[in-house]
Amino acid sequence: MIIVRNTFIAKPGMASKLAAQFKEMSGAFPDMKARVMTDLTGDFNTVVFEHEAENLGAFEARMKQYQTDPTLRDKMKGYTDLYRTGSRQLFQVM
Repeated sequence: MIIVRNTFIAKPGMASKLAAQFKEMSGAFPDMKARVMTDLTGDFNTVVFEHEAENLGAFEARMKQYQTDPTLRDKMKGYTDLYRTGSRQLFQVM
């Protein structure tokens, strides 16, 4: 199993809007085990979107679906305007 962790530093005042957008988008994948988190400590305005994938192939398939599905693209429209920087980490569950 792979854990995919996408971490964003939102622009001031935009963290809750970005988190809501990720939460809505994750609902489009009923089989996806995902969660959206915001900071309590650490860097201000941090939003983390974390989800599980069975393996790297499943992760790639989900990314391809995201890139080609107009409904998903519509749900995430404008999200890049809400953050300053972001990163992705992939973890293998042992």
